[in-house]
Amino acid sequence: MSVVLLVRHGQASWGAADYDVLSEDGGRQAVRTGAALAGRGVRPALVVAGGMQRQRETARLLLEGAGWDLPVGTDPGWDEMDHLEVLDRQPHTFAGDTPTRREFQAWFESATHRWTAGEHDHEYEESFEDFGSRVTAALDTVVAGLAGDGTAVVVTSGGPIARIVAGLLGGGTEAYRRVAPVVVNASVTKLVVGARGTTLVSVNEHGHLEGADPGLLTYR
Repeated sequence: MSVVLLVRHGQASWGAADYDVLSEDGGRQAVRTGAALAGRGVRPALVVAGGMQRQRETARLLLEGAGWDLPVGTDPGWDEMDHLEVLDRQPHTFAGDTPTRREFQAWFESATHRWTAGEHDHEYEESFEDFGSRVTAALDTVVAGLAGDGTAVVVTSGGPIARIVAGLLGGGTEAYRRVAPVVVNASVTKLVVGARGTTLVSVNEHGHLEGADPGLLTYR
């Protein structure tokens, strides 16, 4: 039996010139998650990250927190969808050049709804269906790399995690839309691969981010 742990990257730098960089809290989340995984006895045979900087940096700090001396493989199949293109296809209604967090969230959700609807696939470089196929193929590669046994830790983003969860639950597009906004930064989702195929065991575990330091619990 194989185990795949999907870890969302730590908090990125919302509002900064380069979003694809971990915030200070994002770095601390990554270290805390690594320590939590090691503390519960996780010893991965394989660690993989998407190609985005925030994903690779999370993987590096996660290993540091866990005390694992392992190479980190890179697979762009775990990258987030192109949120800039998705936003660009959806006109916004906020005033000014810079939206508030609330305005941005409403804009992002309406843009995501348009992207996932399937009616405008020809307008996107990567349709929602193609995104799902890419993420599924990346998961298949990880599972094959475990050769039927062992644990893999995959550092990815909220979108790929939501797509896998929705697919395993048989919930389709609507399930994706509901799961994606609530995936916690540096949370852990657990899959088990055995005789019944790939099974979802737990979603969005984030207890290690709660407690004495409530600032570490973030969604964006």
